[in-house]
Amino acid sequence: MRKLKYHEKKLLKKDNFIEWKREGGHREPHVMQRYHVTDRDDYKKYSTLCRNVQKLVNILKQMDSRDPYRIKMTDSLLEKLYNMGVVPSRKKSLALCQRLSVLAFCRRRLATVLLKLKFAEHFKEAVTYIQQGHIRVGPETVTDPAFLVTRNMEDLVTWVDTSKIKRKVLVPEAAGSLSDTVSLLMHPPLPYHNRDPHQCRRP
Repeated sequence: MRKLKYHEKKLLKKDNFIEWKREGGHREPHVMQRYHVTDRDDYKKYSTLCRNVQKLVNILKQMDSRDPYRIKMTDSLLEKLYNMGVVPSRKKSLALCQRLSVLAFCRRRLATVLLKLKFAEHFKEAVTYIQQGHIRVGPETVTDPAFLVTRNMEDLVTWVDTSKIKRKVLVPEAAGSLSDTVSLLMHPPLPYHNRDPHQCRRP
């Protein structure tokens, strides 16, 4: 490709052929860095899903609000998105679907859910735990940080039984509760009638 001439550079100075408006400009790298999305294809998939939902919403809005098909499809769409965890409620409003964004999908990634459940302190640590096989969802061990955790799955996220991290986290807590129990058994509280009357005096 030849070098652009002066008047060509001047004409194209305000045009950017590298970043298009529909790609979000600087938003994409910002979101990927914030949620530790290492694969750009994941971001594209989330963006495509959002556009498809918005297209469906626009089609439904063109129908009569009392149309049984529109009501059925609206309920089905909201139920599915709510179960996925990307909309906050099942409220019968297409506005919830129209406001769907990539951030909603990023918040349901397994790495993000681990931070929410206090399994890790930051994204890098959460991703490391997942890739090293320390986390399971239900009976299955998950090693993909992009795994989408639905509302029903969120309560099933836990440590793998053989995880060394689990031992480091849970053993000190168990030891603390055990020492309290042993102390209580070794030094039980005195019956009320055997206590010092000065200690039993009420104000």
